[in-house]
Amino acid sequence: MLFPLLVTPIVPVQPAFVRYAQQEVVVVNDIAYYEGPDADAKKHKLDIYTPKGLKDFPVVFFIHGGTWSSGDRKMYGNMGQMFAKQGIGVVVISYRLSPAVTHPAHIEDVAKAFAWTHANIAKYGGRADRIFVAGHSAGGHLTSLLAANPEYLKKHKLSSKNIRGIIPISGVYDIPAGMFPKIFPGTQDELKGASPVKNLTAGGPPALVIYADQDYAGLDLLAKQYTAKLTDLKTPATLELIKDRTHITIITKMMLSATDDASKLALDFIRKYAK
Repeated sequence: MLFPLLVTPIVPVQPAFVRYAQQEVVVVNDIAYYEGPDADAKKHKLDIYTPKGLKDFPVVFFIHGGTWSSGDRKMYGNMGQMFAKQGIGVVVISYRLSPAVTHPAHIEDVAKAFAWTHANIAKYGGRADRIFVAGHSAGGHLTSLLAANPEYLKKHKLSSKNIRGIIPISGVYDIPAGMFPKIFPGTQDELKGASPVKNLTAGGPPALVIYADQDYAGLDLLAKQYTAKLTDLKTPATLELIKDRTHITIITKMMLSATDDASKLALDFIRKYAK
């Protein structure tokens, strides 16, 4: 794999799934999903975007990218707005970053945030049994790892059965020893649990795997290998290439418009599996 550091810049009972509708959006910021003695005052927080006046809507749980060492939920308000305007709730999370922490702290935070969302999203109108996990770049890795490795959700008495579907975007699906030594320290055996493709089993949630035609070198091969493994396990999986997009523009364009190619694929996927 040749890709460089993955840096990301910056009232009906049922929702009316009308393509490109423009629902008003309600935003609730800075909710603590973890308040233990070692809680991070900035990173153990999430923001919620919901379609005003709707109830029982599906929810996108979104994980930002940034090489596990940069980025924040506040950079993705437009993602929350885009989905919520389409009648889909959104939870955008932050998580602790390297070098302050190393693996498995990132995925442990993601699991904590997912558990909070599963327990509390109904209070905001969302369906706890219709949560889709999506993420870009490092967030794509964390998205797929949450669904593949059961140990992180198991700590919260949850499993991949509680994930309705996943949408990893330009993600990293294998973590070889030595590639990110300051983020993923350890031997190849010790890092097996960090690689989504090495933890896949039958019965996982449906997957929409997206990548860019001008993505970082190696990410296309990882996406193909990951999707092929899902298919071998009889897990519903679709691999989609977005043309005229780089590793960065695939996400920046997606979160600005519901008519973007990646947005349309994600919306159709959610509508299909939210039924």
